Amino acid sequence: MLELGQIKIGYQKSFDDEKGMLRDITAKRLRIKAEEMRKFEIYKRSLDARSKPDIFYIYSVRFLSDDEEGILKKNKNNRNLRQVKRQVMYESRLTQLREFAEERIIVVGSGPAGLFAAYSLSLRGMKPIVIERGYRMEDRIEEVEAFWKTGVLNEECNVCFGEGGAGTFSDGKLNSGVKDKDGAKRFILETFVRFGAGRDILYDAKPHIGTEVLRRVIVNMRQAMEKQGCVFLFRSKVNGIMQKDGHITGILFEQEKQDAGSGKQPDTDSPFEDLTEEHILECSRVIFAIGHSARDTFELLEEDGVRLQPKAFAVGVRIQHRQEAIDQAQYGGGDTLPTAYYKLTGKTEDGRGVYSFCMCPGGYVVNASSESGYLVVNGMSDVARDSGYANAAIVVTVNPSESEDGSDADNVFVGMDYQRELERNMYRAAKGKIPVQRYGEFRKEIENSDADENPGEGVKAGTLSNNQPAVKGLWCYADVAASLPADIARAVVEAVDQFGKKIKGFDTEDTLVMGIESRTSSPVRIVRDEESLQSVTMAGLYPCGEGAGYAGGILSAAMDGLRVAEVIGSELKA
Repeated sequence: MLELGQIKIGYQKSFDDEKGMLRDITAKRLRIKAEEMRKFEIYKRSLDARSKPDIFYIYSVRFLSDDEEGILKKNKNNRNLRQVKRQVMYESRLTQLREFAEERIIVVGSGPAGLFAAYSLSLRGMKPIVIERGYRMEDRIEEVEAFWKTGVLNEECNVCFGEGGAGTFSDGKLNSGVKDKDGAKRFILETFVRFGAGRDILYDAKPHIGTEVLRRVIVNMRQAMEKQGCVFLFRSKVNGIMQKDGHITGILFEQEKQDAGSGKQPDTDSPFEDLTEEHILECSRVIFAIGHSARDTFELLEEDGVRLQPKAFAVGVRIQHRQEAIDQAQYGGGDTLPTAYYKLTGKTEDGRGVYSFCMCPGGYVVNASSESGYLVVNGMSDVARDSGYANAAIVVTVNPSESEDGSDADNVFVGMDYQRELERNMYRAAKGKIPVQRYGEFRKEIENSDADENPGEGVKAGTLSNNQPAVKGLWCYADVAASLPADIARAVVEAVDQFGKKIKGFDTEDTLVMGIESRTSSPVRIVRDEESLQSVTMAGLYPCGEGAGYAGGILSAAMDGLRVAEVIGSELKA
């Protein structure tokens, strides 16, 4: 296979035939006929804005040819042409294990980790049972939109819980720093495309699936898996673990009974008659792919003897700018600009890391609460990224296991408790709505506080300019600064002021601050053995994904799900 890189083309919003155009350019540059190239594909595409306002796409393409050596010889002075080994398809490694089809594997959680673990097992000929506390996608969307409209929260089905996991109501970015040594990352992207995502995610440097597209993809995946014999039990919550001699033997769960008069499709063809009682599923292997917000499940696991440990995470706020301002700052002038993205890092005076997280171009700030009386926000955008506003979390790293007085040193939930404290304060600040404050007032309040003046002196409810809150959920103007711990608030100010030197206008007074962003990652880790991937205290229990502390985002969580499924497959085959 040959690869030609550094094909530079002026930026356009869209091309009539991008692949055909690149095929013609490649043939011309290599002085060959287009027919000599087989399986021609765009391999990579990135945006080059180093010479703004002139913006370019930089492409790499790959293709097969019957005369690759001849093409290399003819173009021996072309440094951008090279021969590469064709990557072995990950799917070819999924050896069919039909003889183990009766082995009962339980997957708890239907986020990216759980979904791809179950999908991998199904491709191996197995029929896993997926337990999900939230609703199937169709009903989940309805439930979340009702919450955004009324403020009435369903603690079992929300932005964090339900089919697809928390990533279903996010920006849908598919970035990952994990190296793709075995083709797992490519396999995941190709699976998304197979079930309805755009092909551009296969080659874009910053692939983005879009929340509304991701929802369709997940439903299509689930339906295909059900045809292969997989069982999905929605509205089903794990209440306990059965074990014997340090090995899991089953799980206890109960399934919410759906209103027979609702007229909705039932969430599952459950094998259980009375869905209001607790049920037992006997098994010897359970994949726990719970999300980072399954706090009650973390507590359950600890009570049942599963070893957990606290881990560092980050907290902060969401900030919002007009997308046009970010586009201009990143790419300069021009009639049509791409929707700009940024990723920023810095350090506070006391050495703590501050950075932007989950940046959503053309997106929305969403109420992502999962517990009554607590408020947390996240970012989300559709595939078009056309809200007109850009938002991102500005967060500071925290290690809550190192409490000031040392009293919480042995508390594995110290980070979770800290999250709850912040979320409770933010809920009170705006009575359950998303609190919004202009950065000019936020900053002034922190400066006054540092000067030992009245923290509220000179701070008043501001008049919003053309930077209006682009949110999903109810919101109101509130004192975000006063609702944050002083060290976090000061770190946010330091970060925004630093970032204002990198992106013009980032630190303007009209920038909006919304709180709180506290679910950047799981505050605990379910400790597992590095080789077997099983819990170090309970054999047969496989912690998996972001909630278990082994991933950070849609793609890395899905990759961890594949990894766990492969280990299980190898054990069964041995």
